[in-house]
Formats: sequence, structure tokens, C-alpha cells
Amino acid sequence: MTRLRSIELALPGAGAAADFLTEHWGMAPATREADTWHLRGAGDDAYLLALTEADAPTVQSVTFIASEAEIDRIEASAMAKGAPVERVDATAEAGSGRGILVTAPDGERFRFLSGVQSHERLEGCPDMPNRLTHVVFNARDAEASGDFVERVLGFRVSDRTKGMVFVRCDDSHHSIAFARAGVATLNHIAFEMVDIDAVMRGIGRMRDYGLTAAWGPGRHGPGDNVFAYYIAPFGPVIEYSTAVEKVGDDYRTGTPEDWTWPQNRIDQWGVTDKDVAALAVAERKFRFPGAPALPAA
Repeated sequence: MTRLRSIELALPGAGAAADFLTEHWGMAPATREADTWHLRGAGDDAYLLALTEADAPTVQSVTFIASEAEIDRIEASAMAKGAPVERVDATAEAGSGRGILVTAPDGERFRFLSGVQSHERLEGCPDMPNRLTHVVFNARDAEASGDFVERVLGFRVSDRTKGMVFVRCDDSHHSIAFARAGVATLNHIAFEMVDIDAVMRGIGRMRDYGLTAAWGPGRHGPGDNVFAYYIAPFGPVIEYSTAVEKVGDDYRTGTPEDWTWPQNRIDQWGVTDKDVAALAVAERKFRFPGAPALPAA
């Protein structure tokens, strides 16, 4: 089964970003290769986040683990539908593996690797992120993006709301999602915590650091997960999350009409406000390689 493993970013000040994530956010160093820092969680994935020193912030790729047979299927599908696809040899990288990279119409780069290496789990670390649970992109046309990953990658749309299209690649309600933003950038990165207590302790850790949540704690509708969003000092929106809903093949794809809220509510709990303006700025910082300059906000 295909599943999400990691996201690879390039940015100025990668070392300082790695310091924040390991000293305050709760991650652990995995490997350092020249100007690239790989950071892991408590789970067995080799790493969840790679940070490479660069002149401008970009999303280099989002990486999934898949079988060789599944990779061959995705490659054939991409080639048949005219999507850019190339072979990838990641054996020299943290986690190793071989596979393919598929580029979506908005510029998102999806890597699928087999033969990857893993680490032993870190025991006794209940406050650490466990794994990468989902990555959300801003999309010029969220419906077109959702259609692409269904037709080409074999993913499935789980829900549609007024704001997003949620897509799954396994039994987790969503591993990626596309926000109806009109621009193509990284929206946010979500790290799975073991339970609600771990999310709340993460919130406390951020308070000790002097950083308050831009939204949360709360509980979403689609996915039913608990969340707390922060604008990281190095630019992007990052999320503590837990308990994303598990769904089966019989899950009925929701529509925007299924996900409405009472006045002044935007999540199930409704106990915190959302810093919409600050989040909107942070959600436009990381673009895709070769993307044109964004229009003024």
C-alpha cells in the first residue's frame, strides 16, 4: 500500500530551521549531508522532513513509500496520460530507495520510492511527532488537482468542502489536500502526534518558546483530527495533529453541503480564533521549482 513518508524543502537558513524543529517543535536529527538536514520523528521512517540550504524557499518533493509493482503502475499511468515522469535513484539519500518522480500540472513533485530503509522507533518519546500525516497545497484549481491525482496516481478524493479537496492514498482520510486558493504554493505540513495530550504538550512547548497558535487547538470536520497550526520562524505553516479518521473503500465522498458550520464556527469545537491574514501570507512563501512569481496578495 502507498503511504506518505516525507516532504523535502529548500530554503535560506536551513540550519536554523533544523535547530528550531529539533530544539522546540519536537523532532530529532536523522542525518546531515552537506547542506541538507534530515529530521525524523518517533516512528520508524528514516526522516519526515528534509531541509536543504538554498536562495529561495521551494518544495522540492513530497515522498511516498510504495511497492515496485505500484510504482510501475503509476509510471505507466503517468506516461499514458502525458504527465511528466522520471526515474529516481535515491540510494545515496537518507532512507535510500528507488522509484519515480511525477510532476503535477501546478508543479507539485510527487516521489514514489520502494526499497527504503527505516529506523528503530524511538521509545519513551510521547511528545515527539510520530510521522508526517498530511501535506496540503494551495491550488490554482483544486478540482483539477484532485482529478489529476485520482486519474494519474490512483489516489481517491475523500471529501470536498468550500475550501479544500481532501485526497487519500491509504486508509487515512487524507494524506494530501488541495486548497481552493487560486495560486500554487505550499499551504501547510501536518505532523502526527500520538494523542491529544501530545498535541497539548506541543502547544505548551511552543508557548515556552514564545510562539502562539495561529489557529487551534480545534477539531476539524473532514478527517475529524485535532489540530494546532503555527507559523514557523522559517516561514511555512506547520501543524500538530492527531487521530485523523481511518476510512474504507465504502467511504462516501462528501460535498461542500455536508460540511457546513454554525455562524462564527469553522471547526467542531469553536474555542479559538484563526489568524487568517497571517496564515495567508505564510501559505504563499514556498513555491515549486521553476514556478513564476506570484501575483500580489
